[in-house]
Parts: sequence; structure tokens; C-alpha cells
Amino acid sequence: MTTEYKPRLFARDSDIHALGEGLLACALPREAWTHEAHLGACLWLLSERPDIDLDAEIAGLIRRFNESVGGVNDDHGGYHDSITRAYVAGVKLFLRETAETGLAARVNALLLSDAGRRDWPLRFYSRDLLFSVPARRGFVEPDLAPLP
Repeated sequence: MTTEYKPRLFARDSDIHALGEGLLACALPREAWTHEAHLGACLWLLSERPDIDLDAEIAGLIRRFNESVGGVNDDHGGYHDSITRAYVAGVKLFLRETAETGLAARVNALLLSDAGRRDWPLRFYSRDLLFSVPARRGFVEPDLAPLP
């Protein structure tokens, strides 16, 4: 049985800015780093911070944040490269296709879209491959379908 998950939406553009800036400054509380925050920060970085090469820097940004709040990045927890890169591809696809203009409106539309779903990477990866240690440590190509 699948439980339908309702994402927590954002009320203001400033909430998204605070997430992105908090990630960069390692200034977010650990509990604020939710699924919605991950996607909101990703969209903010892609659309508001062209000075950051997200493909090259996302791993370091998230690993540094995780460590700043007492987390670890190992074979069992913390940063997961294949999941992160699947969502970056999904957010890029969403941004190419959306007509939304406000930051919070774009993030909320993303969260309500297919690419914003918690299980979205499983459209491309088998569960065994996606949750494997190699997929956590580094990007592995999907085994079900290519990423967009």
C-alpha cells in the first residue's frame, strides 16, 4: 500500500532565499533540512545563483552542511550522490517546462509535480541499485530508464 504524501509548501519567496543562503552558510538547523528544503534550495541555486556550478559543487555543499549539523557522510547516511543528481536533473527539467514566475510559486509547483515526489528517482533506478553503497558514494547510471 502506498501512502500519499502531501508536501509542506512555502508561503514566501523569502523562505526559499533563507533556505538557500542557510545551506551555503551552514546556518540551517538540522531539522529544517527536509525533502522540501532540499528541492527548494536546489531550485533557488539553479535559478538565483548562476555563479555556482551546481553540477560541480552540489556534493560539497551538502556534505559540508551535513557535517556542520553533526551529521556524517558515510556508506549508511548523509549525502547520497545518485539521489541528489537525479533530483538536480528533475529540477532542471521542471525549470525548462514551468510557466510559474514567483520563487515560492515555482518551488511549490515543483513539490506538487512528479519530479518533486519522494519516490521520483525510483522511476529511473531499481530500489536495490539506488540504495546501494556505490550509488550513495558516487553517481551511478540508472538501470530502469535514463535521467531526463
